[in-house]
Amino acid sequence: MADSRTRDGDAAETYRAGFAVLVGRPNAGKSTLTNALVGQKVAITSAKPQTTRHTIRGIVHREDGQLILVDTPGLHRPRTLLGQRLNDLVAETLSEVDAIGFCLPADERIGPGDRFIANQLAAVGRKPIVAIVTKADLVDRGRLAEQLLAVEALGREVLGGEGWAELVPVSAKDGYQVAIVEKILIAHMPPSPPLYPDGELTDEPEAVMVAELIREAALEGVRDELPHSLAVVVEEIVPREGRSEDNPLLDVRVNLFVERPSQKAIIIGRGGERLREVGTAARRGIEALLGTRIYLDLHVKVAKDWQRDPKQLGRLGF
Repeated sequence: MADSRTRDGDAAETYRAGFAVLVGRPNAGKSTLTNALVGQKVAITSAKPQTTRHTIRGIVHREDGQLILVDTPGLHRPRTLLGQRLNDLVAETLSEVDAIGFCLPADERIGPGDRFIANQLAAVGRKPIVAIVTKADLVDRGRLAEQLLAVEALGREVLGGEGWAELVPVSAKDGYQVAIVEKILIAHMPPSPPLYPDGELTDEPEAVMVAELIREAALEGVRDELPHSLAVVVEEIVPREGRSEDNPLLDVRVNLFVERPSQKAIIIGRGGERLREVGTAARRGIEALLGTRIYLDLHVKVAKDWQRDPKQLGRLGF
């Protein structure tokens, strides 16, 4: 690609590239927005809060810039060692990015959790913070206008002066203003050549992506306490021996860890029916990701109270 940068830094001629993080309380629509911006599923989405465990980078390519989106766990007041580690992960990420997108859902009034996060962001220092009012499709125009005014007031309250660098409503579900969010965030990136090759959508290892797809399938339709207690570890992804080049098959062996036998029973289901459903749902996404047929071998194991055990947290990748 030709280098379109100029020495005088003229914004119209300068290619921009950098990192932006989307933060917000759990279930604020961060992962869904990441996927909408990138144009492909790179971050796990679920109706359950706190489903994101890893910083998933989604890469947005434009003619005038490149945006690397870092998706993080939702900031929250931690109740377990895992919760504290997830918050620490967010804090570390905030210190390293070029801009911050603060996601607040349009269909929920600003609460203590939002104020907690706003104050955390105010302490980060001089970084542009873009307030993004998500899920705009769930409210009417009047309610959206009320939420925008409330979010604007919150910015002036915690940051002083004019508040947020930008304020924009968006609906990742129907695409409303997704391109505007993309344009705004890229405008806040520093002048730079591209940081990733054209066409690359994420820098996450395939095993991490596979684990996230399985977690997403396993979390659908289960009890509220399970998302916090489920960890997925990909043991291996290996080619099946003896297969011809035109008919390959990958063996994907995965362990799902829960904290109690009762949770194991939920995941497996009566006669193993639920685990088969999880496997079927996850297999479609994994085959699309890896570009080949797979044999998915799932096993459910109990790791008692792993969220509170430093050794077990380390073994499970936290």
